Amino acid sequence: MTAIASTVLLAELDDAINERSPARRVEILHQVTNLFLADGDRLNAVQIEVFDDVLVRLIERAEARTLAQLSGNLSGLTFAPRDAVRKLAFHEDVSVAAPVLRKSGRLSDEDLVEIANMRGQEHLLAISGRDTLSESLSDVLVVRGDSVVRSTLAQNSGARFSEAAYVSLVRDAERDDSLTEKLGRRQDIPVRLLQELVAKAGAKVRGRILQSAPPDMLEIIKAAVAKGAEHAAMLEPKPVDYTESRRTVFELNRKGKLNDQFVNRFAVQGEYANVVAALALLTTVPIEAIESLIGNAQLDGLIVACKAARLNWSTTTMIIHNRPGCASASKPQVERAREMFETLVLSTAQRTIRIWSDEKSGREKRLVG
Repeated sequence: MTAIASTVLLAELDDAINERSPARRVEILHQVTNLFLADGDRLNAVQIEVFDDVLVRLIERAEARTLAQLSGNLSGLTFAPRDAVRKLAFHEDVSVAAPVLRKSGRLSDEDLVEIANMRGQEHLLAISGRDTLSESLSDVLVVRGDSVVRSTLAQNSGARFSEAAYVSLVRDAERDDSLTEKLGRRQDIPVRLLQELVAKAGAKVRGRILQSAPPDMLEIIKAAVAKGAEHAAMLEPKPVDYTESRRTVFELNRKGKLNDQFVNRFAVQGEYANVVAALALLTTVPIEAIESLIGNAQLDGLIVACKAARLNWSTTTMIIHNRPGCASASKPQVERAREMFETLVLSTAQRTIRIWSDEKSGREKRLVG
């Protein structure tokens, strides 16, 4: 009966496609799928290939809702038709692609890497939840993925990362306590990077990492915490002497040369004492008010200071990207900073930086008192 039904359906396929009857195509797709689900585990390679050809032709003309159901049906089958699965996985509608991207073993690493390079974040998120992920695939997801994708990857025990990918994730974790915890629980993170991770984590986050650590990782994490604390103490920032920098920028200002050209050069050369002194002089606020903005992970305050100092965006970008001891600003952060810089009115920026300076000075006086 199955063989007869298959023959009839295959004979009707071309007619259904040529007559452009959506309802009939959906009906045939359901019937072909049901036949395959019922007998697929007993079919040989040639028979599966016939079904594959049929399904691919029907997929090309079916709507997303129907294909999403087909994708769910095929996603967990070890004998699923390979070309049909690939067709679904490459589909631009994530409701169609996601089921097979998450589960199907019929997709090769090359398929998944290609999809990860061409599709958006929802497709990447589906891939990041697979039971296993190779280093090469994880690397692409780390590079292209947003914070949600990276968080999912960090939590996926079946994902394997290259050291470069781990370095990138640890850098991101400086601004994300949740990501820090997830990375801290991984058993394959290099010890050196684990030490760096916990060294920069807050006390509460360290405590949660220790509390949830598997027994075989507990001593390693404890040692990393101790080493990280020791390393952090060694790197405790020392007060900067701005005497020479004040003198330098004052003299430049007296000659009318304290402008974008010189501030840009200070930033590129890493002369951040000069950058801070220049911003303080150009905004007429104390150095202490500017100093705290340079190392802040949030760029808003620094953008206000640069705008108030009448610097251009090119110089501001150099200051952002070359800050000592700071993680690289992400592309979305920089884009948001540029939008803020371009829309911020000069008078508003100057008034805002003075208000912040006065508030900071007031807080420090209250603490001393």
